[in-house]
Amino acid sequence: MILISRFLLPIFITLIYSNSLITAQEKERQEDLIKTENVTFESKGVKLAGTIYTPKNPYAAIVIVHGSDRVPRMTKFAKLLAQNNIMVLTYDKRGVGESGGVYAGPEVGTNNISTENLHLLAKDASSAIDLIHKKRKNLPIGLLGASQAGWIIPIVAKQNPLVDFMVLFSCPMITTLEQLRFQFYTNGRTDFWENHTEKKAREHINNDPDRYQFKATDPKNSLKNLSIPGLWLFGEKDIQIPVKMCIEHLNTFKLENKPFEYVLFPSLGHNTNKAIPIQIAINWIKKQSLQIRNNN
Repeated sequence: MILISRFLLPIFITLIYSNSLITAQEKERQEDLIKTENVTFESKGVKLAGTIYTPKNPYAAIVIVHGSDRVPRMTKFAKLLAQNNIMVLTYDKRGVGESGGVYAGPEVGTNNISTENLHLLAKDASSAIDLIHKKRKNLPIGLLGASQAGWIIPIVAKQNPLVDFMVLFSCPMITTLEQLRFQFYTNGRTDFWENHTEKKAREHINNDPDRYQFKATDPKNSLKNLSIPGLWLFGEKDIQIPVKMCIEHLNTFKLENKPFEYVLFPSLGHNTNKAIPIQIAINWIKKQSLQIRNNN
């Protein structure tokens, strides 16, 4: 069963009744039509390296924003989007692969969700937006990311007026400190939701002492200033973020007529990078891009 925001119902019906399977021959033909360009661009004093995938007739452009790990450019995912006529810029995360700068993360004893680092990564994504806009100025441009990107994408969208829409897979609608409280509570237990109630989880998030002391980043502070469309995709069994709590915050924004939508997948956890969520996101991007271009 998939729970879906009512505004997404027409898109979902279109998905179910369309043939989304691509034959190997068709896939090869599409790949031949995709132009690949390796690029570098500057952000906050360092050079970042990535690749732009441009299909023959793109209807939108996307910059992929990283999660929390040491993530190089996401070529497989970028090619999939390009095969669906979306122009994509994916780049090696700061301090990873061919990109300069210093990677921040627990593996190297640093805090990668500090306000300073999240804003630095937002600057990187914003520079990527500027670059892809220069390549194709007539295309609607969006940000797409997962997990930690949920704190970064709203910052970029607030700061860079070129961002037209955003797609967020398993992204938090709570502060960084609240997310840590929940993550420490679940402790990686895949059966967490079989043995804990929503009420207990919320009590813990609201009252548990913080193990670390740093300024929290709240995505809602940026989202309240945005009027661009956004799509969130959640797995109900997520043990990294409290999904129902996040959805409540989204519903509050929807009551304020924010163009925010969500889809909830009861059988999925934090990893929503699956065929159906991706196809729903692609269909949604196409719909938003058509509306944006018609309104310009």
